[in-house]
Amino acid sequence: MNILLVYPSYPDTFWSFKHALKFVSKKASFPPLGLLTVASLLPADYNKKLIDMNVTELKDKDILWADYVYISAMSVQGKSADEVIERCNQLNKKIVAGGPHFTSNYEKYDNVDYLVLKEAEITLPQFINDLADGMPKHIYTTDQWSDIAATPLPLWDLISLKNYSSMNIQYSRGCPYDCDFCDITVLYGRRPRTKTTVQVIAELDELYNTGWKGPVFFVDDNFIGNKVKLKKEILPAIIEWNDKRKNPFYFNTEVSINLADDEKLMHLMVKAGFEAVFIGIESPNEESLVECNKSQNRNRDLIESVKKIQSAGLEVQGGFIVGFDNDPPSIFEKLTEFIQESGIVTAMVGLLNAPEGTKLQKRLEEEGRMLKSFSGDNTDFSTNFIPKMNIEKLLAGYKQILDKIYSPKHYYERVMRFMKDYEPKKKKVFHLNPNYILALFRSIIRLGVIGEERIYYWKLFFWSLFRKPQLFSLAILFTIYGFHFRKVSSGI
Repeated sequence: MNILLVYPSYPDTFWSFKHALKFVSKKASFPPLGLLTVASLLPADYNKKLIDMNVTELKDKDILWADYVYISAMSVQGKSADEVIERCNQLNKKIVAGGPHFTSNYEKYDNVDYLVLKEAEITLPQFINDLADGMPKHIYTTDQWSDIAATPLPLWDLISLKNYSSMNIQYSRGCPYDCDFCDITVLYGRRPRTKTTVQVIAELDELYNTGWKGPVFFVDDNFIGNKVKLKKEILPAIIEWNDKRKNPFYFNTEVSINLADDEKLMHLMVKAGFEAVFIGIESPNEESLVECNKSQNRNRDLIESVKKIQSAGLEVQGGFIVGFDNDPPSIFEKLTEFIQESGIVTAMVGLLNAPEGTKLQKRLEEEGRMLKSFSGDNTDFSTNFIPKMNIEKLLAGYKQILDKIYSPKHYYERVMRFMKDYEPKKKKVFHLNPNYILALFRSIIRLGVIGEERIYYWKLFFWSLFRKPQLFSLAILFTIYGFHFRKVSSGI
């Protein structure tokens, strides 16, 4: 049987890093880890081909080759997914769809032959068995959570790693917190389920054997959901693995702000090779945090927590939201000041939206305030509900934040604030990469010669080169990120 696995394209958002990727001659940030894992769950005798539309054009001949087209997507890829489905229908090809977007919106997809929802470790084998018996159903779902200790290794040989700027691994699913705007607990539950130490090391080995060297992103929605296991088992094993192989990888992940409360955990993460953590900070307004049940962020000095994590040797990247019912008119200025003072260089600010199945969506439906489905793109200058704040004021305030924090003056000011205080605790092993050298020269021309930020660029360039040479590559990376963020925010 010929199986085509298709990963739809992303629109241009903060998370796409589209404009930054051009500097390093890469086509996408991360491979489609979900589909690579699904490929492992399919029978070994199937012929499998994967098309990541962020990397490769999907051609009609690819679709015609397949007996079944498997498609997985997140909400932000919904538009592209719909186009793929339309093409498959026109070419009379059977479609099997799954993943977060289809799980949340399955009732809208009568034009999909088979909907394999929730977690594929449970529902995909059921579909495969029924298909073999000639009795496949339209929808497969479950109210159970899978045991990811049994999840197989991804099939990395289905893609070309050279197209991506980073590799990715999943260690856990689920989050112990229950923020009302977040659909993670809807999709994966509140009890963090984890892979074994043996699995994690096997996945690292598999990536290492492909020849990959460089960044690896742990895609867990909250990597520190089970702190005890991390400290006792996982991180010590990663430390030993990385040391034995002379540190071929360095890691990034997503965590909650209470990482700042655990000195030992921060120390172990840094020793294991973690360099950056993305944290959902959301808002400096306490009432808004109460409103959205962001309990882990409440009753603490958020800037002090950020500084503590960064002083431990981890760069903090932050997610922020405006549009809460309790946001005061001053929130735009207050949030801008918070971002500048914290020194969070990678600050992603979005408008509040209500994903399907969340507590926020249910509350807004009861209040008659829902307008449309969740697009997954909280940077598209729209909300899918009626906000309490006047919509014109909300949109104008949001634009005001973006214009300011990504203006060369304020962005580079933040970079300098961060770099003056940042002292990496682990010496980074340099891997000679022609693409990085090319990125340096491209940044010099695009940002240092013709860019509007050229004065700030050269000031940072020489300051980091002579004062903190160990951070020079990070400084250049920040200049490239800044260019991407300005392009995205100016296009909104």
